[in-house]
Amino acid sequence: MLIFQNPRVHRGYSSRLTLTALLGVLTALLSLLAAAAPSSAQEEQSPAQGWARVAHLSPDTKTVDVALTAVAGGQTLFDLQDVAYGDVSDYWRLPVGTYVVEMTPSGSPSDAPPAISELISVKKGQPVTLAVLGTNAELTTKVIEDDLTPPADGEARVRVLQASTVANSVDIRTVTGAAVASGVAEGEVTGYATIAEGPWDLELVGGSLTSAATVDLESGSISTLLILDNASGGLTIKAISDSTSVSDTPVGGTNTGAAPAGTVSDADGSGVIAPLSMFSLLGAVALTALVTARIGRRRSAPAAALRR
Repeated sequence: MLIFQNPRVHRGYSSRLTLTALLGVLTALLSLLAAAAPSSAQEEQSPAQGWARVAHLSPDTKTVDVALTAVAGGQTLFDLQDVAYGDVSDYWRLPVGTYVVEMTPSGSPSDAPPAISELISVKKGQPVTLAVLGTNAELTTKVIEDDLTPPADGEARVRVLQASTVANSVDIRTVTGAAVASGVAEGEVTGYATIAEGPWDLELVGGSLTSAATVDLESGSISTLLILDNASGGLTIKAISDSTSVSDTPVGGTNTGAAPAGTVSDADGSGVIAPLSMFSLLGAVALTALVTARIGRRRSAPAAALRR
């Protein structure tokens, strides 16, 4: 059995269905765009952050437990156990603010007073190192601002922190006689120098004390050379890799971390953009207008056919 339908009614119903479907798609696109906006706003409103780490560089001070507490609120955020001489912690990522770092001899009673209690200020995008220096009888602290700007390919950046207590000052040179640092006083930190990558054979001279060491500096690395006391009362050197202990520092243009799920990085690396750009939205609107115009032309076709 054949069923005949009014062509105007059928085409009008189909047109309405098509328009409804297109409007539904456009509404979905707009909803996705709106949903992406809070994510971007949340990124912009997230608290500014910096980085901090601690270094135990007192040769006759036993292992310590280290606690970092926020001054605002009094919450202990990090707690390290059994930190030994020459140990340098990884960087802690922290909201901008003021913190108390306390070092207590390991195994002390819970109510024992700390051997060191120092305030540090964490600034936006700035990594800092809190170093404990000197002998146990004369402990001192030093807050050092670190610069993790990456060097070019084939190069490394390095500085010296003179933490030895057996030499008033130290000269560091290569075995070929090229000076690396001269007259570095106890507790002093030099600026960073850019040098070629590769292994370096070094000589340390502090008064009548001499020592030799080899450090291997990788391309793109940033290191601090710690001048320390050895077990026999002489000098030794320990290379600390600064750059590899920071996971997502933005200093020097380094990426501030992976983009949140559902987003993509913009082409110039300047930040994060919504999943749907304005161009995508305009394209959807243009597509809707184009299809609507085509439907309008189709609506006029049956009337012309009836006239024929």
